[in-house]
Amino acid sequence: VKHKTAAVLHEHTYGITSDPLTQFACVFSSLIHHVSHPGIPNINFVKEEPMLAEMYKNRSVAEQRSLTLSWDLLVKPEFADLKLAICGDNEGFARFRQLLVNMVMATDLGDKELRKLRNRRWEDAFRNPESPQEESDPSTSANDLNRKATIVIEHLIQAANVSHTMQHWEIYLEWSGKLFEELYAAYRQGRTDRNPADFWYEGEAGFFEHYVIPLSKKLHDCGVFGVSSDEDLNYATRNH
Repeated sequence: VKHKTAAVLHEHTYGITSDPLTQFACVFSSLIHHVSHPGIPNINFVKEEPMLAEMYKNRSVAEQRSLTLSWDLLVKPEFADLKLAICGDNEGFARFRQLLVNMVMATDLGDKELRKLRNRRWEDAFRNPESPQEESDPSTSANDLNRKATIVIEHLIQAANVSHTMQHWEIYLEWSGKLFEELYAAYRQGRTDRNPADFWYEGEAGFFEHYVIPLSKKLHDCGVFGVSSDEDLNYATRNH
């Protein structure tokens, strides 16, 4: 029974529940994706740090810096045992790094081009079923499983990034209030051009309509998260 249950979970979650490295990468990414966050959006951050912007080619600059700082710390000699425990060997090390890159980069909400690319990949994976011939090919099925797992993980870290919007109203108020204070402080300091008080209500409503609720529906539709995805969607809808 245990083996049968594990097999069902493996298939239902596109292999994620059978892969401890992937699971830990999800946790690790959620811990590091805002390391040394500047407190302002990337559009303003690149103006403050033009050398960083050039280094990262003006793409997801805050996210790439967080990843670089965290990775540089992990590979220090004093963390060799930790790295070995996480990755096991060089192959695991390379895969762990790729997982982190994919997930941390997925948290950049401001890059419309990347967002469109992720949405298109989701549509291809979950809205456009394979033909019977493709489904019967073992190599195609394995590739499809890996592709869906990658896309689900990217959306999982996006949900973690805005998880306060999918929880109790009081939690949403607490953390959205902290974000407002951060952006207002940046405005008072002259680091951003707009007072968040001028657009906050409309901005939050639009964020729910165009990002949070569609994201909640995707997590619900993919079926990986069971009843918890129902709860996330219900809270997101009620908070909106």
